[in-house]
Amino acid sequence: MCGITGAVWTRPELAVSSQLLTAMTETLVHRGPDDQGYYLRDASGSDHDPGVALGFRRLAIIDLATGNQPVSNEAGTIQLVFNGEIYNYKPLRAELEKLGYQFRSQGDSEVIAHLYDKYGEDCFERLNGMFAIAIWDQRQQKLVLARDRLGQKPLFYSNQDGRLLFGSELKSLLAVPGVAREVSPQAVDLYLTYQYVPHPNCILAGCHKLSPGHRAVYQAGELRVEPFWELDCNRQQSISADEASQQLRELLESAVQLRMQSDVPLGAFLSGGVDSSLIVALMQRHASQPVRTFSIGFPVAEYDETNYARQVAQHLGTEHHEFQVEPDAVEILPQLVHQYDEPLADSSAIPTWYVARQTRSEVTVALSGDGGDELFAGYPRYRAVALAGKLDYLPPLKWLIGGPLRWLLPGSARYKSRLRRMNRFAEPLCRPAPQRYLDWIRIFTAHQRRDAYTEEFRNDLAGTLPDRFLAAAWSSCNRDAVTRASLADLQTYLPCDLMAKVDIATMAHSLECRQPFLDHRLVEFAASLPIQLKYRAGRGKWILEKAFGDLLPAEIWRRPKMGFGVPLDHWFRHELREMVHDKLLGQDARCHRFIGRAALEQMNSEHQAGRRDHSQRLWAVLMLESWMQYWSVS
Repeated sequence: MCGITGAVWTRPELAVSSQLLTAMTETLVHRGPDDQGYYLRDASGSDHDPGVALGFRRLAIIDLATGNQPVSNEAGTIQLVFNGEIYNYKPLRAELEKLGYQFRSQGDSEVIAHLYDKYGEDCFERLNGMFAIAIWDQRQQKLVLARDRLGQKPLFYSNQDGRLLFGSELKSLLAVPGVAREVSPQAVDLYLTYQYVPHPNCILAGCHKLSPGHRAVYQAGELRVEPFWELDCNRQQSISADEASQQLRELLESAVQLRMQSDVPLGAFLSGGVDSSLIVALMQRHASQPVRTFSIGFPVAEYDETNYARQVAQHLGTEHHEFQVEPDAVEILPQLVHQYDEPLADSSAIPTWYVARQTRSEVTVALSGDGGDELFAGYPRYRAVALAGKLDYLPPLKWLIGGPLRWLLPGSARYKSRLRRMNRFAEPLCRPAPQRYLDWIRIFTAHQRRDAYTEEFRNDLAGTLPDRFLAAAWSSCNRDAVTRASLADLQTYLPCDLMAKVDIATMAHSLECRQPFLDHRLVEFAASLPIQLKYRAGRGKWILEKAFGDLLPAEIWRRPKMGFGVPLDHWFRHELREMVHDKLLGQDARCHRFIGRAALEQMNSEHQAGRRDHSQRLWAVLMLESWMQYWSVS
């Protein structure tokens, strides 16, 4: 696991010097504290003789002695840096050795270099892993970038006139003089809708994120971006429950075993939920000693899962580590803003940060259960999707619930209250399915954004529609509503929010996180299963329980999903109250360019008085304002 950065240029005045390359690379030292490496080809800087710079920071996981980068092919005409892990590198290496390739190292990076030498740009579809890759091909004078299928590893780039910059984090690009720190209005609108900036957009104008499953080729000053993998969301196989259970057992066990390859201490996050507990159970079956598991607890009972995690750890016999923390929102906010190069309004980044920090004190690699909810319909909101789908066949009842009856429901200022959930369900019920789903997961609704945005900001956004991102994922699947919602989440929420959150929080502490559920073989299989094998009687993960029910206590399979959160609604009335006044309501707040001060005052006063819960919206704007101030962005 590492950090990569670099550039290719065709204009001499845009050349990246060794000093600048070092500066770009050093911004990523937290991703790779063990070693560094560089490749610099300071050529004429023309279309036919471009200059190249590759920088690398290493977190040593496999092949500790000879695994440094950049690596090259035997002729030295290919130079490669990459961040991630290739789990099937051993069979790929054996295949290449049969073809006559010679290896100088024992790890996975040299395998990619030789694989590219053999198959060119088609090599990425042969990789099973998480990765962000940069390859300089001297023979064809081109730079090739690639990002893994599910977006587990990030890759930013900026295509300037005569130069392409790239990096694992945006801060490596900001180390380059002349990279404009100008906010993209469209990205801000997307952020305030989704709580993240969707790919390929970036919060900064002129920068982008490479989309999951895509490659980018820069040659002769031109950039070409295209997919090398796309999930077929419309494939639905005819399969019995017994056959599906057998295949699922084989695929998930294989995914876990592959991700247990490590030359450094390895453990697992254990929340006590189904997904992380199942991953730990399978690890324990294939480990020679008790698996080290890690959970984090909080003083607020409705956000604390440690009892469940402890129960699973005792049942499986793991070496369990439990940490109790009192989250300090004021103390942790500057740390989040520094590490998260783009504002991220998912408040679960806070507990993720704490558990990553504590876990790194014991191990260097941790497995997690990310992806299980999207693949097997586990989120509670899918119950709303299923119910709304039934009401679509009963228009009078749907219009009654979404109209007159909704206005009779009292409001609620508590984030987890039943009244709040009922109001949120009913409000968009009469809208078309994709817009309805967006309203259930959004931070600001369309009318809230319209009312809160400044006139200048609304003019900047003329003609832009933030719902297109989710709508595109929704329309890629022509199946039942729950499948459409879950596979849309797999393409949007999972890479843009969950994977970004986990990657930054773990790599900030030099910890590698691996997600067995996101093995692309398992993803393709799970996506093809009929909904009846995933979702029954208002509950998801039916096939997981059928396949692995004997591995976990019955209470774990039946427990309500809690989520990984913090009491934001309480914080904004106490710990964060003064910060909101100083940062968001002050005369010099930068966010006033986008959201009017009067609108912020109204949100804050309603929240303080307990009339409405605006905690998610206040947190989103507070993160945006803090980010703009920290990074001196205009």
